[in-house]
Amino acid sequence: MSVPARPVAVLVGPPGAGKTTIGRKLARRLDVPFRDADHLIEDAEGRSIADIFATGGEPEFRRIEERVIGETLESFEGVLSLGGGAVLSEATRHRLRGLKVVHLTIGVAEGVRRSRGPGRPLLAGGDATARYQTLLTERSPLYREVAWTTVSSERRSSGKVVADIVDRLESGDPHPRRRGRRP
Repeated sequence: MSVPARPVAVLVGPPGAGKTTIGRKLARRLDVPFRDADHLIEDAEGRSIADIFATGGEPEFRRIEERVIGETLESFEGVLSLGGGAVLSEATRHRLRGLKVVHLTIGVAEGVRRSRGPGRPLLAGGDATARYQTLLTERSPLYREVAWTTVSSERRSSGKVVADIVDRLESGDPHPRRRGRRP
């Protein structure tokens, strides 16, 4: 009996934390494929996330997201980036147990700045800062629940974030190493 395929790393975190950018670079650095759950959802449904939200609302999107992520986690060997709200699903959180889940963190102001623009239906219109803070308050405990390690992307180049993640994955230690310091 063969062991089921597992992603090398799964990236979670709030909008704007850099999951897609860092995920692509991490996959390149590890020489493995990269997949973004939002793109997988759009491919599976043949329509944009904005269209899914417009016609079926968030509940329909979350149902599709849970299914697509579940299928991907069973068969994908690479780096997978999840949408910011994927951790809202208890089934998805259960499926993430035992995997190398990297929680990318970012502050509210930087997250809002990076998240402006089309394709972010939960942050569209009104007070984006207040909505972003609400998302963080709701989701942060869930990110921490599934995380194997946590890495800040705040005010750091994507290259430094990737190097940090690679160091942790290769060492098998989820804690950052203190470089240049003696015990």
